[in-house]
This record gives sequence, C-alpha cells and structure tokens, in this order.
Amino acid sequence: MTRLRGEWGTALIEAAVTIPILLLIAIGIFECGRAYQTWQILTNAAREGARIAVLPNPASGAVEARVRSYMQDGQLPKYAQAAVAVDRAATITANGGAVSASRVTIDYPFDFIVLQPVARLVNRGSTTGGPVTMRATALMRNEAQ
Repeated sequence: MTRLRGEWGTALIEAAVTIPILLLIAIGIFECGRAYQTWQILTNAAREGARIAVLPNPASGAVEARVRSYMQDGQLPKYAQAAVAVDRAATITANGGAVSASRVTIDYPFDFIVLQPVARLVNRGSTTGGPVTMRATALMRNEAQ
C-alpha cells in the first residue's frame, strides 16, 4: 500500500508538469491559425485594392476604401489602424521590358490573444508582447489608358 501511494504522488507531479506544456502547445496552434487567417485576409485585401488601383482613373481614396471595406468584412478588429500605401508608379518586367504597375501595401498591427500577455509576464519592461506588424503586398500591371 505504501508503494502505491508513492506512485500516485509521482503521477500527480508528472501531470502538473505536462498539462501546462500541452495547453501552451494547443494555444500556440490556435494562435498561429488566427495569424495565418489574418494574413490571408490582408493578402486578399491588398489584391482587391490593386484591382482598383490598376484602373485608368480610380476615384481619390477608392483603393483605401476598398481595402478597409475588405478588412472590415473579414472581421479584422483593427482595420481602421492599418496603414495602406498605394504606389501607382511601380514597374514590373513583362514582355521583355518595364511596364507600368500599381503596388498596394498593407501594414496591420496583429495582437496574439494569449501569447502576448504571456510574453509580457515573462519579459517585463521589454517591447516583447507588443503588436506584430503584418505586411501584405499586391503588385498588378496597370491597364492601358
């Protein structure tokens, strides 16, 4: 009987050590999935903006409005804080020469829900645990005017 009690205590200690590690791994998988989904929304929003930017005479602010609308429809909470840059003077190489193109770049501040507060607890007084800036870029050839 004494031996069984000693083994029960060992199992309890092993569980106390492994359960937090398993939970951290599971949460990390969920957080990485959220980050990947956000990056996909940003990439598609940049493409949508580039589709507007390549038109011969897009309305002023139309590209930014379309990008922010796509991010809002994708349920990104900080869509208004995203930096959207449009470069209509970009070039790409096509058919053996340089061709006029438009580049849309989005910088989005992404917050991990669980991992950033954990990082703040571990590394106090550091910038660790702040928002991660995700960047998505789309480059498309301009339509002929």
